[in-house]
Amino acid sequence: MTTSLSETTSGAVDRRRFATLVLGAIGVVYGDIGTSPLYAFREALRPFAHDGVSHDEVVGLISLMIWTLTLIVTAKYVLFLLRADNDGEGGTLSLLALLMKKSTSHKSLLFFAGLIGAALFIGDAMITPALSVLSAVEGLKLVTPALGDYVLAISTTILLALFLVQSRGTAAVSSLFGPITVLWFLVMGAGGLAHIADDATILNAINPLHAVYFITHAGFVGLIVLGAVFLTVTGAEALYADLGHFGRQPIQFAWFALVFPSLALNYLGQGALVLSHPAAASDPFYLMFPEWALLPVVILATAATIIASQAVITGAFSLARQAIHLGFLPRLEICFTSETSTGQIYVPDVNTVLLVGILILIFAFGDSQSLATAYGISVTGAMVVTTLLSFQFVRDAWRWSTLSAAAFLMPLLVLESIFLCANLLKIHDGGYVPILIATTIMILMWTWRKGTLILREKATRNEIPLEGFIAAIERNSEHAPAQVPGTAVFLTSVPDKAPGVLLHNIKHNRVLHAHNVILTIKTASVPFVRERDRFVINRLSERFTRIELTFGFMDTQNVSKALALCKKAGFKFEIMSTSFFLGRRKLIADPNSGLPGWQDKLYIAMASAAIDPADYFSLPPNRVVELGEQVVI
Repeated sequence: MTTSLSETTSGAVDRRRFATLVLGAIGVVYGDIGTSPLYAFREALRPFAHDGVSHDEVVGLISLMIWTLTLIVTAKYVLFLLRADNDGEGGTLSLLALLMKKSTSHKSLLFFAGLIGAALFIGDAMITPALSVLSAVEGLKLVTPALGDYVLAISTTILLALFLVQSRGTAAVSSLFGPITVLWFLVMGAGGLAHIADDATILNAINPLHAVYFITHAGFVGLIVLGAVFLTVTGAEALYADLGHFGRQPIQFAWFALVFPSLALNYLGQGALVLSHPAAASDPFYLMFPEWALLPVVILATAATIIASQAVITGAFSLARQAIHLGFLPRLEICFTSETSTGQIYVPDVNTVLLVGILILIFAFGDSQSLATAYGISVTGAMVVTTLLSFQFVRDAWRWSTLSAAAFLMPLLVLESIFLCANLLKIHDGGYVPILIATTIMILMWTWRKGTLILREKATRNEIPLEGFIAAIERNSEHAPAQVPGTAVFLTSVPDKAPGVLLHNIKHNRVLHAHNVILTIKTASVPFVRERDRFVINRLSERFTRIELTFGFMDTQNVSKALALCKKAGFKFEIMSTSFFLGRRKLIADPNSGLPGWQDKLYIAMASAAIDPADYFSLPPNRVVELGEQVVI
């Protein structure tokens, strides 16, 4: 059998593309989890600082860390959840959208669970960059103690620079970050490997029985330590949320080929170092390296933590877009930073909110040790929610029996619940911060969802059936509005009712166009919709046509481009003879109608921050006509 040149070239291109995606996944997806060795083992040893830590406790701790990585990251996320995608997209809201489409029961419960998971993830997206960058920059104090006074200033500068480059896009960022992160993992793995010989008994940690022994014999201190052990899996939720950026296979390959081996070797090396030199417990990661290598490692660690922040930032962008399309947030500006991958986006408002939140956290807590107490609740909470949603997913989508689903997921749920309880013990030390952040985001999402439904209900009461309106116009031709040439497109969310903006146009301008399109835009519970399934055209009369456009929740909702596709079905569309009519609502708060007074004000503030519909739907600005009305909410 011969292989053609085109097939060989195609194969080479595919391999290069796969290698690029793997490199990007290492740089973005695993940046967060790759910086956990900086602080995870150090924080786990802290409860033993006064009495010292025994040999069995060190081995038990390292065993716990390695098997937490194995069970939660490898088993749950890399092997299982990456397969539970919604047409290539991952994350809590993507999983929720898939469940709302597949599931026939418990929809309200699923909705609130998804809302909680999304809110917790955004809280994680604020805390992770602050903790990661602070922990790396604090390594400068080991090089020159005098630099300790400048840790906050340096960390702030680094984070400002990171958020300023977000508009360049994930591809540009990952192409820069990928090689640095590969070097970081290689240095971590080599540093750990060099110290395993310090006390080879650390290799006993590979046996999970040592982890079990530690948990069963450590008592209350063991529960406190679990909160620190969980720091080893920071970034696992971001791993799932970033699925749409790089794809399942590149993410899996990167984990097994480089990331997991490097992490395991480093934790084993840190454990061996502490066993042979107990004084190294104060900062086992940096003390693994000789003095001459300390400054380069600190610089590399700082670069790695900047990259770590990228994982949750891009995950937050993806989640925000999903939330907007699913009706949980108002329309915000979304910038697409890649011509070939629609998953690579930049959301300016989310970028600004994250930056402000992170800077507040840095100056409020002051150092990574204090901030570490605030960490964990948001991550563990989001993981528990994802596991609960996964239970419903495997039953509805994969047709698993309840017994099989419980047998597979119950051990994970129990493990994650234990970690959640351990982290809840830190509420008074700063653990309240992620709870406050998540609660705030949940209130925002719930307010927007509820307020939008109320407005929709109020609009429905005053609407006129579309077919009856058309019949009345055609019967009373003598009293009908004056006809003007061209096409008028009226956007509405209720396709069988006459749009309010159409009625306002007739009432105030006394005109009706020669061709009128009643346009409804829907968001499907799948990420992408094929072009041939994009539109449905229904001719109502000589002058009226109803068109329904359907976009996936990850699609760009470009109405002009979608209407141009309708030409294939015989619809005459010329942009220069078409006017788009939009309704402009002025919302008036009324605590006795609909939402409580405080939610009225919150909803109105969120609505005022929303992007103009003409921009969101990519309508040509010189073809848009807006008619306003006052609405009490």
